[in-house]
Amino acid sequence: MDVSFLGGPGPQRGVGVVAPFDFALDRELWRWVPDEVSLHLTRTPYVPVEVSLDLARLISEHETLGDAVRTLTAVAPEVVAYACTSGSFVGGIVGERAMCEAMSRAGAVPAITTSGALLEALVELDVRRVALVTPYTVSVTRALESYVARAGVTVTGCAYMGLTRQIWKVAYREVVDMARRAAVHGRLGAADALFLSCTNLPTYDVIPQLEAELRIPVISANQVTMWAALRRLGTRAVGPYQALIDASARSGTVLPGQASGSVLPEVPNVPGVPEEKQQEGWT
Repeated sequence: MDVSFLGGPGPQRGVGVVAPFDFALDRELWRWVPDEVSLHLTRTPYVPVEVSLDLARLISEHETLGDAVRTLTAVAPEVVAYACTSGSFVGGIVGERAMCEAMSRAGAVPAITTSGALLEALVELDVRRVALVTPYTVSVTRALESYVARAGVTVTGCAYMGLTRQIWKVAYREVVDMARRAAVHGRLGAADALFLSCTNLPTYDVIPQLEAELRIPVISANQVTMWAALRRLGTRAVGPYQALIDASARSGTVLPGQASGSVLPEVPNVPGVPEEKQQEGWT
């Protein structure tokens, strides 16, 4: 069969992705990627540690990241992304920048991380007040709150799930329920945006629904990672009616400065249950 008339394949641009060993949402990342871009994924080595601050530190060591990036150099990506939220905020803002520098040295290309992309997205959307949803334990959640606060953004409220494994199995219904709680029960009132943390938390299909319901931009870990990486290529992420990706979608949300609301009472933790053992809560 003569296929010469097809003329392809067309030129391919590559994004290298370093993910934690337990990352299970490759398909979700691909959904934000335009046809002319290919993702090249690699994973950090397995360690027998549950999702925690200890795990975040282990999978973000510079030597580990450098080795992972070097495995991607043969396919010549134009940018590399570290697709892990906790692993990139555990060292704070200075630590996140150092991670990017280590990856860039290893691969001789620009590098971004999920947590760095989060701060970039908050600037893009002019967000000064954000509500958070995490699947983490309270200690990991508080580390994220501290990271965001040090960037000068007020955390109005946060709902967390208390999970230490198999986060990719969380149903969309649970994500939406937690998002509503974080947005409605914020101890400091209305938020300019909502962030759904963790690259292993499924979020793609719920973002438009939540933006329409809450009337604020909703951003997620995988979304900001792909948005920032593709931005380095001079191209755009794709996605149906998402405020970060499509400026026209922002007309349906309440932009910073337009939102108003009274301070709502903080929802208490479950009495008598240690914080780390709670299945979900607020902080």
